[in-house]
Amino acid sequence: MTEEERILSGLLFCPGDPTLKAIKLRTHNLCTQYNRLFEDEADQRAAILREIFASLGEGSFLQGPIAIHYGCHTRIGARFFGNFNLTIQDDAPVTIGDDVNFGPNVTIVTPIHPMLPEERKRLLDPQGTVKRMCYAKPVKIGSDCWFGANVVVCPGVTIGDGCVIGAGSVVTRDIPPLSFAAGNPCRVIREITEADSVRYKEEILGGCQVCP
Repeated sequence: MTEEERILSGLLFCPGDPTLKAIKLRTHNLCTQYNRLFEDEADQRAAILREIFASLGEGSFLQGPIAIHYGCHTRIGARFFGNFNLTIQDDAPVTIGDDVNFGPNVTIVTPIHPMLPEERKRLLDPQGTVKRMCYAKPVKIGSDCWFGANVVVCPGVTIGDGCVIGAGSVVTRDIPPLSFAAGNPCRVIREITEADSVRYKEEILGGCQVCP
């Protein structure tokens, strides 16, 4: 079993494996290239994103700078918007649906390191070789979600469709669809309903209307 197969199986793996390091180096270098480009160099930016991610839907935009770990483990739907300083540490798969909006400094992490210090330093692989090892759990984010600034999504979390995650939240457990959730650790505050429509916020409408 390869180290990447171990990742995808949820098993301990060695992040220092030469094959994994080559994947990460390639992606890190592509991120550096992306971050050096001006925002209006749209064609070059789009070409680099196609090289980084396993898939990126039509109409998606990443403000940059970005920090992506593997890239090939991340699939993003259509019309995604990622604001400044998006970080995705996608050792395990990361899936993001359509029409998702991220505020600045959103971070998604999937790897988990052993709790005991001595186990973080050294474990024996199946062949009995001493290595630094960790494991990872996938993250799934549904469609039509909005994350405020500085949200952190932790390993193994699933966030349902239509959720709003408040700024500064640390999401450590699953969030059901159509929830407003916030805090550290993040918890569901309430369900999102029709009463949240901007049609009822006359102080901000200024002549605007909700689409029929």
